[in-house]
Amino acid sequence: MLRFILIFCVALLSWKSNYAHKRYKGKAVDLQIEKWDNSEMAVGYSAFSIKDKFVWCGSAIRSKEDGKYYLFYSAMDSGENCPPFIDSWVLGSKIGVAVSDSPYGGYKDLGIFYNKDGYIPDNSSWDAQTVHNPHIKYFNGKYYLYYIGAVDPGANAYVKGHLNRRDRIQQNLKLGVICFETIEDFLTGKVSCNEQPLLVPRTRVKANNVLEPSAEGTVIKPDNLIMVNPSVVYRPSDRKYLLYFKGNVYDPMWRGVHGIAISDNPEGPFNVQDDYVFEFETPDGSKLNAEDPFVWYHRKDKCFYAVFKDFTGGFTKGKPGLAIMYSKDGIDWKLPQNSLFMEKGIILKDGTHISVNRLERPQLILDDNDNPIVLYAACSITSVNQKKDGSSFNIQIPIMLQE
Repeated sequence: MLRFILIFCVALLSWKSNYAHKRYKGKAVDLQIEKWDNSEMAVGYSAFSIKDKFVWCGSAIRSKEDGKYYLFYSAMDSGENCPPFIDSWVLGSKIGVAVSDSPYGGYKDLGIFYNKDGYIPDNSSWDAQTVHNPHIKYFNGKYYLYYIGAVDPGANAYVKGHLNRRDRIQQNLKLGVICFETIEDFLTGKVSCNEQPLLVPRTRVKANNVLEPSAEGTVIKPDNLIMVNPSVVYRPSDRKYLLYFKGNVYDPMWRGVHGIAISDNPEGPFNVQDDYVFEFETPDGSKLNAEDPFVWYHRKDKCFYAVFKDFTGGFTKGKPGLAIMYSKDGIDWKLPQNSLFMEKGIILKDGTHISVNRLERPQLILDDNDNPIVLYAACSITSVNQKKDGSSFNIQIPIMLQE
């Protein structure tokens, strides 16, 4: 059993479909674990963290201007006078940028560049209170930073039941995109496209405690209540852009569902489809719960792949972690025989194995052949939800192809 864990815990990718049969293995990471006041934080070349902040998410891209790698991350102020992590990302997440000469790590922080005021109440724009889930792409000579944002609709907003301020903001989450010509333009605020949300939920169906509920009898769409976790990919077959997102349904308990929106242009307008994607039923009829998809197109295999968070291990028939699936058209998804992408653990260069509590928001850096070479993921070693200590980070795990 120990041998199995050591082999698979870091990043062993293996899948078989009609389009590809590849195996990837993650390398050991270069970081150290620092402990203080019963907390644990990873620091070093393979981990990006900031003092007095929770770091979450993390999407990187190679600049077309200077060849450096820029990591767009989410961050929330931490400390005894700040909210715990479970509330902080809703009440005042910011977006910052770090830079490195290498995709494998060594990121240096450049600072916060979007929603700098954090937790301070602000309703000056649709995304003034919180911004999160950055997902950076480059299409047709321009950068596109997809993200989620929200503002408090106010205590006088129509609510069926009761919602506190935190829950009002969360149920008001929408998708946005920031467009810019160069990385320097983003850093200096020369951006566009973000004046209005890119997508807004079409249905708001929940039995109780719901912001601005839909009319009785409304058929639930996949973009129900919220739209979060954006992932965008270009589909060569029809020159369309596919935007994947997560919504929430209650049937009767909470379950994350995923949908897709399609556009002729990366900045939209996107047309939201009624199809549910990444959804699989178990033999007893229940539905598996996924989150955080990262989707890419592999030109040689002529198919799409998606890496996502497997909450329960139901997709891989193992432990919770990261799983993978594939699709010919980006809409009809299938599970390979071995859908394990990565279990929740890391191996240090000295061979030490460390189990982690959270490993999610997977993002990838691909090589020129569309194969993953680095996995980026939000990580915390111990349970982080109730913490105020900033003990979370983005980890960068090198991946190699095994023929």
